[in-house]
Amino acid sequence: MKPKAVLGLSGGVDSAVAARLLMEHYTVIGLYLSIGPESAGESDARKVAEELDIEFHTMDISQALEKHVKAPFAAEYLSGRTPLPCARCNPLVKFPSLLALAEELGAEHIATGHYARTAQGETGRTLLLKGMPANDQSYMLARLPQEILQRVIFPLGNYDKSTVREKAKAFGIPVAEKPDSMEICFIPDDDYAAWLNRRGASAPEGDFITPDGAVLGRHKGIHHYTLGQGRGLGISGPHRYYVSKIDPSANTVTLSDGSDLLRRDILCTSPNWISIPTLDAPQEVAARFRHAKTETPCTIAPTADGGVQVTAHTPVRAPTPGQLAVFYSGDSVLGSAWIDQ
Repeated sequence: MKPKAVLGLSGGVDSAVAARLLMEHYTVIGLYLSIGPESAGESDARKVAEELDIEFHTMDISQALEKHVKAPFAAEYLSGRTPLPCARCNPLVKFPSLLALAEELGAEHIATGHYARTAQGETGRTLLLKGMPANDQSYMLARLPQEILQRVIFPLGNYDKSTVREKAKAFGIPVAEKPDSMEICFIPDDDYAAWLNRRGASAPEGDFITPDGAVLGRHKGIHHYTLGQGRGLGISGPHRYYVSKIDPSANTVTLSDGSDLLRRDILCTSPNWISIPTLDAPQEVAARFRHAKTETPCTIAPTADGGVQVTAHTPVRAPTPGQLAVFYSGDSVLGSAWIDQ
């Protein structure tokens, strides 16, 4: 008898192909995670399960999403930070939900359609490895703890997106032509500010100022802006302006020519170590400070309060509080930490 695997079935192409590939070695159980009124993929997920003839379940995760993702998302924006909801959702909501059904049904494994890989390390820890370069999603998975990584399978880890699309057509997957979803699941129109307004969580208008305090004009509320932003500011002057500071206490947004956005020293908090049990000495790594594939050589060192001091060998543009710093050793994720200042 094949071992069981609970797969997150979203209704998209990636999870559908992951299901078909998993079926070669596992008894696959599909789980659609419903986020509430914004949910849009259940009918497609059910169609895929019927076509593949696999067991199908749904689970309402709306309350967990509100507690662990939506409420912190709103609070971060109102405190002048830029949140990263998918990186919070994966370890706190999505993967624990898959594990909960796996426990209930006696399934040994869980799986998703993420483009990443796992492997067993020499010390017995489960490693998180990059997927193929064009589609690697290890950045968004870098908060997963060992208890999840030990049981997860990523069937698409050795494929790129174009190959997965080809496989979807070859397998006769009913959603083979469905476009990819790039937005945050609970903000399908990608308008963060409007979503915050609907929650009654928007900030008041205030002043755009220069680094020396001169008023340049009025901003629409600090939740409309992120560090390094250069578009949609509505301010003209002798040069292009960029957001270089957001001060919620003064309700001001500082604009500059961007020359003050480069940083070498970055303080991070709440590390999640993956390939090592802890960071007990300085270490050379490559770091990503956004989910783009740009990596910067850095030295990381532990701080007295359990954080991580990052020293970039070349300046990093606008490392943004609320975003994630992910540390790599080759293809392996050493760990991650939240950018604080």
